[in-house]
Amino acid sequence: MSWFEALILGIVQGLTEFLPVSSSGHLEIGQELLDTSLGEANLTFAVIVHAATVLSTLVILWYEVVRLFKGTFTTLKWNVEKDYVAKILVSMIPVFIVGIFFKDQVEQFFGHGLLLVGICLLVTAALLAFSEWLQKRRNGAGHEVGYKDAIIIGIAQACAVLPGLSRSGTTIATGLLCGVRKESVAQFSFLMVLIPIMGEALLDMIKIFQGGEVIEEIGMAPAVIGFIAAFVTGCFACRFMIEIVRRQRLVWFALYCAIVGSITIISHFC
Repeated sequence: MSWFEALILGIVQGLTEFLPVSSSGHLEIGQELLDTSLGEANLTFAVIVHAATVLSTLVILWYEVVRLFKGTFTTLKWNVEKDYVAKILVSMIPVFIVGIFFKDQVEQFFGHGLLLVGICLLVTAALLAFSEWLQKRRNGAGHEVGYKDAIIIGIAQACAVLPGLSRSGTTIATGLLCGVRKESVAQFSFLMVLIPIMGEALLDMIKIFQGGEVIEEIGMAPAVIGFIAAFVTGCFACRFMIEIVRRQRLVWFALYCAIVGSITIISHFC
């Protein structure tokens, strides 16, 4: 992978992470178009740039993160902040199970063509469209995230490890299907990913700095450039896109995913 290819893929990741269009799917498409398939190392590069966008989430949502941190650790009393953090921890259980027991199986889905990506993009489109339709029937009414909602949304996040199945789109749509307000589920969706992705990224970063097969396949310079590109564009996208995800109609994202998914599937057979 050249530094320029890493730069392009980092920008793609940063711009698509906060929209319900699947950043992992766009990374797979980008790698296919740039012909930078690295086999199993694809997943490691994806984790690196995902970590960068999670860091950008910390920067942009710093006030909310600090508020939750202070409310959790500065008092022994059970409060709103502790309750919210507990829901985030509950939502992490499914993806933790997948990461511990099924990581090898998940890695096999990456770097093997675009058919799966296209199919998962169509699934993302269907989820977004259906959740938008259901929300209209409810006239926008909804409740705050509860513990049952958190575990269901967490299961959706665990399923969204597949390339092309948007994590934000899947979790937001699932939350809406559970009856959670769009504003509440949008913020919860962005915050719940912080610990799992940072933990996974830390393990992969250790592998990179220790050298070996991963660093030989990706290269230290492309890895660093991809990280920086994803972080900078992620900060920009997070600031301007969170409100879009919260307030705009998801059907437009569904339409985009349907078009890109269809093109991807057609290109696979052509």
